[in-house]
Amino acid sequence: MRISKIQIKNFRLLRDTTLDVKEGLSLLIGKNNSGKTSLIVIFQKFFQDNKFNLDDYPLCQRQKILALSDSTQESDLTIQMVVEIKYDAKDNLEYLSEFILDLDPSINSVNVLFECQIDKSKLLKSIAGVSDTDTAKARYISKNIGKYSKNKLFVFQNESDLDWNDRSNLVEKNLATLKEVINLQIIHAKRNVSSSEESTRDKQALSFLTTKYYNDNFKSSDSDFTDINKKMIEMDQNLDTEYATVFDGFLKNAKDFLNLKNLKVISNLQSNELISNSSQVVYGDDDHVLPEHLNGLGYMNILYLLLDIEIKKDYISKDKKPINLLFIEEPEAHTHPQMQYVFAKQIKKIIEETKDLQTLITTHSSHIVSQCDFKDVRYLSKTDGDKNEVNIEIKNFYDELKVAYENEQDHFKFLVQYLTLQSSELFFADKIIFIEGTTEKILLPYFIKLFDEKFKPAEITSLASQHISILEVGANAKVFAPFLEFLAIKTLIITDIDSTKKTIKIIDGEPKTSYPASCVKDSDNTSNYTIKHFYKAPNIDKPDFADWYNRLKEYNLFKEGDIVKVAYQLEENDYHARSFEDAFLHVNREKLKSLVGSDFNGLKNVKYINDDTMNTYDLTDKILDNKSAFASSLLYKALTEDELDWEMPAYIREALSWLVK
Repeated sequence: MRISKIQIKNFRLLRDTTLDVKEGLSLLIGKNNSGKTSLIVIFQKFFQDNKFNLDDYPLCQRQKILALSDSTQESDLTIQMVVEIKYDAKDNLEYLSEFILDLDPSINSVNVLFECQIDKSKLLKSIAGVSDTDTAKARYISKNIGKYSKNKLFVFQNESDLDWNDRSNLVEKNLATLKEVINLQIIHAKRNVSSSEESTRDKQALSFLTTKYYNDNFKSSDSDFTDINKKMIEMDQNLDTEYATVFDGFLKNAKDFLNLKNLKVISNLQSNELISNSSQVVYGDDDHVLPEHLNGLGYMNILYLLLDIEIKKDYISKDKKPINLLFIEEPEAHTHPQMQYVFAKQIKKIIEETKDLQTLITTHSSHIVSQCDFKDVRYLSKTDGDKNEVNIEIKNFYDELKVAYENEQDHFKFLVQYLTLQSSELFFADKIIFIEGTTEKILLPYFIKLFDEKFKPAEITSLASQHISILEVGANAKVFAPFLEFLAIKTLIITDIDSTKKTIKIIDGEPKTSYPASCVKDSDNTSNYTIKHFYKAPNIDKPDFADWYNRLKEYNLFKEGDIVKVAYQLEENDYHARSFEDAFLHVNREKLKSLVGSDFNGLKNVKYINDDTMNTYDLTDKILDNKSAFASSLLYKALTEDELDWEMPAYIREALSWLVK
């Protein structure tokens, strides 16, 4: 038995959002303000029967509530969450039977509706006596909305039962009965760990938690401790031994996660009130121990998490409910990347140890994502629309992308492996730049800084301040096309036009066609498959290919409004370069003349740079020796020569101008 689907309507940014839930771990990822925490909060509010307030409604709904009238639709006053529960013949249906409406053996699911309802008629009567100005009514409603709201629970069979015109098929149920089926546990992002000396409670968070765990499960009665002041040391020793057994799982996980072999939980009886402070977490050897708060916030956070998970697992084990739902919010808090890797690798083992446990982890950490199975990933993103109509969509990363790559399974395998190894940060980026090679990788940060200083419009946030992921993908950018569409993130691909010219040679009496590199002016084709893919090149044998290639050279294939732009060399100062090096040499030739010498790496035959009769295309071929060494020298000169600013090739400047908007 498990929760298979969660549907939410009219809660904050979750206006109409569906989440497919996995049996074991579901990893909820997305950028800031993409609704991850809201998923946890709505569960907490409904399961604890807490009041919803006006801020819990989407902006568009708030406006309708504040302008309440007889014509306001009931659906605009309601927050809903539907939980679909799947079961099979092997499950014990003792408690779930209360929610099963049809005994048809072919039906194996139950739909539970949580609903926060505003009593429209009662609220209308109340505001009838309020001043007739919109401001006064809105203020009254905003302050008092909780008085007119009530949470209800229903079970239903078909989607049509949710129709507001006929709700007769909704069967009302009791929340307490549902709690016999579902055990909800939450570990919030705000964990009271501290390495400061200011708060005794915070710097002893682990000790308080171990005491609570012990006292909830293993404490003795008060009568056993009438002589506690005399037997303090003896009890400490006894409890040390008992703690070693009680906290064995926690300490083992601490060793696996953090390699803390000398962590222990010891007794620290300071008064006859055992419940208040009976244990202390320390680290060190038997003779010299240090208190927990000196262990660093990262370690404290992970240890707190592990101990809290042990407590939740204990609750689950004792309650023996058929469905157990555990939310863990942002486990990466205070932890460095390596620790996040370890957590991601180990957490699944802990989850698998607990029977019937479904865990939903929210995270902003690309390090955690990179170590997880991408089948577990659920990606949250905002849909397009004005601020009043924004919705959060939750995508099943693996399944949806696999369909998008249906005809290119090799590309899909490459993508999953590449993301696992290098670039899970793409999920959290506001914008993306793909580059081909080492040269662009070395120089692009310099160009971005130069662009922000010289070319960026004053009213726009600088590129350096935006959350941009820069990835070197070689010639494989086209492999990412469905993935970029899936993410819907503005993406710039910087590449080369790679112009070629059709050549026919007679070999062994037979004509052989090839397309060797050529200067752009004389070319009739490109060898760049990324350009051909994104700009939809016709087959080279088709009559319209020549027109397409001419439009490519004229730089007019890109359509404004597209979220992916492929940038390549454009004509500049009466010359059209074929590559980055070609373009850079053309616009910086005069500066290079005075700088090129024995300490300028990556070049050969440097005497030719002063030959003004040689065109840039031939010059590049003649003097370029090592691209990465050349790029490193360019950057070194820019950073060490106070008066030197390299000219940025026009196609890069134009591309950054598009990206910055």
